[in-house]
Amino acid sequence: METQTLFALPVVLALEPVAGEPPARLTFTRDEAAALAALIAADLHALVPQVDAARLALAGALFDQVELLRPGFPVWAALDELARRVPRSQLENVVAFGSHQGQMPAQPLEPSPTYAEGPMRLLPMSLLAPAGQAEELSEQLEIQLVGRGEAGALTADWLMRTLGIRLEHVRYLSRNDLLALTCVQYEHVNLAPLWALLETALLTPYREEATMSARGLAVRYADGKVLAQSPSQWLAAQTGDAGQRAHDFAGIVFELRQYAALLDAHQLPLQLQPDAARPAAAADGYLLESLSTVEPGYDPPTLFAHEAPGLGVVAITVAQRGDGGHARALAHGYPLQPQALGSLLARLTDQYGIVAELHASGRIVLDAAGRLGAPAAALH
Repeated sequence: METQTLFALPVVLALEPVAGEPPARLTFTRDEAAALAALIAADLHALVPQVDAARLALAGALFDQVELLRPGFPVWAALDELARRVPRSQLENVVAFGSHQGQMPAQPLEPSPTYAEGPMRLLPMSLLAPAGQAEELSEQLEIQLVGRGEAGALTADWLMRTLGIRLEHVRYLSRNDLLALTCVQYEHVNLAPLWALLETALLTPYREEATMSARGLAVRYADGKVLAQSPSQWLAAQTGDAGQRAHDFAGIVFELRQYAALLDAHQLPLQLQPDAARPAAAADGYLLESLSTVEPGYDPPTLFAHEAPGLGVVAITVAQRGDGGHARALAHGYPLQPQALGSLLARLTDQYGIVAELHASGRIVLDAAGRLGAPAAALH
């Protein structure tokens, strides 16, 4: 076991395959990982000679950045834990973990095929440095890798031959470099507010962070989850032409779907902001808010679908009709993934004891006050 405290400095080797040539596999065998680790150790020594004071720990697996940038950094946590179990005297200053019989030694080190088509593959590693050298080594890594962190020719050639692909670039990045790169990517696609929440969850999870989406939906991070303003509440605060409001509401749900997909990839839960007057629930792929209880003097509850071009069903309203066809909304559900519509319908039919018959008119229906509602007359 270690006789002194070692500080883990996270690094990645970033591979950019030629477009249309993703690697056919996502892990390296034990022997391959050991061979690659030796090449990487030589590269890092040439870039930052201070690495000789540290132990290099490498996971022979290729990840997407969303898999590495998750609260608690579980991939690096698993790698560091495995590396600390290996006595330094056994493997000098390099330890590599690869697959055996198709399995990596810890579940967090198994890349998901879901993200295998991404444009960049990342191989995680840690430099475990003694307390006295960790600060200087960390500073040198930040300086040297961003400026001249291209992998050596032998390393790049080994990767291309072993994976059977061509690579545009192969370079080393610190985890801070990876965070900065991801920030720029999210800003480029108008998701800077989402990144603000993710960055807080990753780096200062004990803090809270509040922001506004590009379309004006209030979102915040607190206690390990992201809380979003209810789309129906957002709609109720809008003014102007009903047609434009309905169009903007569809845009809000589209944006919420983007957030949901990325938050799910980063393994950060998304829920509606808590409201005592509007109890909310979240499940895989949908959000649900309750507005009122069933009123005995009205017709049985029915399900109504709000639809938008290109987005399909953006919301489901549970409503009751009374005298004169007046409809009162009991709940609104928001399917954020296509496959979640069925489970949302099942939950609503079970909760209200009704038939799973979904009425739709091909549009978003607003009531007289401009809120998300249901048609006054029954649809057939």
